[in-house]
Amino acid sequence: MISKNMKELVKNNSVIREMFEEGKKLVKQYGKDNVYDFSLGDPSIEPPSNVDEAIIESLNNKKSHAYMSNSGYEDVRTIIANSLNRRFETNFDMKNIIMSVGAAGGLNVVLKSIIDPDDEVIVLIPYFMEYRNYIKNYNGKIIEVKCDENFEPDMIDFENKITNKTKAIIINNPNNPSGIVYSKNTINKIADILTKKESEYNKSIYLISDEPYREIVYDGIEVPYITKYYNNTIVVYSYSKSLSIPGERIGYIVVPTEADDFEDLIEAVSISTRILGFVNAPALLQRVVAKCVDLTSDISEYKRNRDVLYNGLISCGYECKKPQGAFYLFMKSPIKDEKEFCKIAKKYNILMVPGSSFACPGYVRLAYCTDLKIIENSIPKFKELIEEIKKYEK
Repeated sequence: MISKNMKELVKNNSVIREMFEEGKKLVKQYGKDNVYDFSLGDPSIEPPSNVDEAIIESLNNKKSHAYMSNSGYEDVRTIIANSLNRRFETNFDMKNIIMSVGAAGGLNVVLKSIIDPDDEVIVLIPYFMEYRNYIKNYNGKIIEVKCDENFEPDMIDFENKITNKTKAIIINNPNNPSGIVYSKNTINKIADILTKKESEYNKSIYLISDEPYREIVYDGIEVPYITKYYNNTIVVYSYSKSLSIPGERIGYIVVPTEADDFEDLIEAVSISTRILGFVNAPALLQRVVAKCVDLTSDISEYKRNRDVLYNGLISCGYECKKPQGAFYLFMKSPIKDEKEFCKIAKKYNILMVPGSSFACPGYVRLAYCTDLKIIENSIPKFKELIEEIKKYEK
């Protein structure tokens, strides 16, 4: 018999994955061009050609398959540290970098390293749904902070939610699902409140920055590098989105030297990598990303998709904020029950994720990392959908 915890997880299996499977069934029935699947954030852009070249080159290096330190190859970590220093004027070296099995693996390693039972971890609504499970895995308690109509955190609520049991806050920047980018001003406010609360409670509170979408930003928007604003920051990064290699599961964790108890913290992260069963990040892919560390896929395609989808939805009469980053559009449901809205949308072969999955009911998430043709063909269907909704409301 499976564990009680797993029974609950099986019962509450990811809505996104369920819709992904439903999308595959619809494609078989109606054909790919007639199904408008916006459910899964699976990059549609091909990786840079350098990635395949680096894989082939690394395959010829027999040492690419061997064990190494749980933290990863020293030369790879040095290359990544140097890249961060060039781009963000930081001062990292090899010891600040731990290679991880993507951002999900990295988050679990970090949470395993810092959470004691009943510790509280703050998240900002709307947030990536898996945070709940990650925190619960280590017997932590998730604490939600409200947002305003622009999906910016309510700073009063944030400050009030911090208690003596607060161990960390997770931010996702750029944000999945809203597409918002937290600005320097927002980050400074968060940092000021955390610094004040650390002093009040005489304890360390970690700011965990989950950044798989860092490179996917539009219109000159800047994503602040969080370690420059708050010492007790831990950055988790993945190459899944920037290099379009989500199935390869490769990323890294940054722990700045300025963090409290740095030596213990970095050792805990390294050991957690081992005892969670990762042992180390994939050897071959470490070599690959080291050769592609400053590259990204052609992000301009996502901007084009965003503009076509956003403009099309606005022209149909929908309400939504134009995303600043990532590849998600968070649209206001034209009816109060967004789950019912998603159900009605399936009649038009439109698949979206209800906002309640991100603790933000009344909205739906559309992942526009898909073929442009799918987006263009979906707009007339969205028009038909909202016309039906208007009749439905009457």
